[in-house]
Amino acid sequence: MVAAEVTEIRCKSLINHVNAPDFPFRWTINPYRGCRHACRYCYARSTHEYWGLDAGADFERQIFAKVNAPDVLRQELSRPKWRGEPIAIGTASDPYEPAETQYQLTRKILDTLVEFRNPASVTTKGTLVRRDVDLLRRLNETAGAQVVFSVGTIDETVWRQTEPGAPHPMARLEAMQYLVEHGVPAGVLAAPLLPGLSDSAASIDALVSAAAQHHAQFLSGNLLFLRPGSREWFMPLIRESYPHLAPGYARLYRSEHAPRDYTNSVLALVDDARLRWELPRMPSIKSLQPATLPGLAEAASAKCGATRIQGEPYAPTQLSLPLAA
Repeated sequence: MVAAEVTEIRCKSLINHVNAPDFPFRWTINPYRGCRHACRYCYARSTHEYWGLDAGADFERQIFAKVNAPDVLRQELSRPKWRGEPIAIGTASDPYEPAETQYQLTRKILDTLVEFRNPASVTTKGTLVRRDVDLLRRLNETAGAQVVFSVGTIDETVWRQTEPGAPHPMARLEAMQYLVEHGVPAGVLAAPLLPGLSDSAASIDALVSAAAQHHAQFLSGNLLFLRPGSREWFMPLIRESYPHLAPGYARLYRSEHAPRDYTNSVLALVDDARLRWELPRMPSIKSLQPATLPGLAEAASAKCGATRIQGEPYAPTQLSLPLAA
């Protein structure tokens, strides 16, 4: 884990409105700023620049905890104009970043959401989420909840290089399985898929098969995108550790996003693997509803992981992608 200094701050508001029609959610909560998971590609790095800090080492070592977040949330949920729409927790920094062990802000937020019966989705790389299985299950029963585990690869080398402070990918999948078996809907966001490192058919199938075997209830994917702040922290890693990929990255990422045809080709591999392992696509946060069917945990426990669709033996097909110099 990256060593860090945690600064306590007080926020004036907590629920953030996302005014982007193509986003799958309208409201977000982030109890922390900065993250010791230290993912080299993290798109939220630039948020530290608003505080006069850098998007590199400062993002990993200067953590801000919004210590009054639960009280502010209670005030916001009590307002007559609030309509109880689903909230996405952990869109800019991980709600289970290591500071959560001490401050328990995410747990207190979940407790408040349970009280107000307000649906929510949690996105995390953290395994501490297991601690809150009781609240997540109650929230799912009364309002609707899901936990999305961000896992872009199960390759040991790529994980250590790109996510040096994050829990092991298999530990995340084990935490996901624990939640599912205890009545909490949970699945995988295969993201970010990294060109030349984790976007091959074989790599994607290995990840999806591991997700299925750990009882994932849904899966979707997303390709790497590089915002200012994350680009300056991620590209040196490529030039130093994978110099043969650097020219291809320069061509692919002339802007924040890779070309649409390239992105679509990689996501098609995700869909192929998802269907092969019989996993549904990740549901929209906007569709969250209270659990209506009993026995979720029992059903998950009885299903010992998804199995391949029967048919011809699977042979991964590698896309021809413009990465090599």
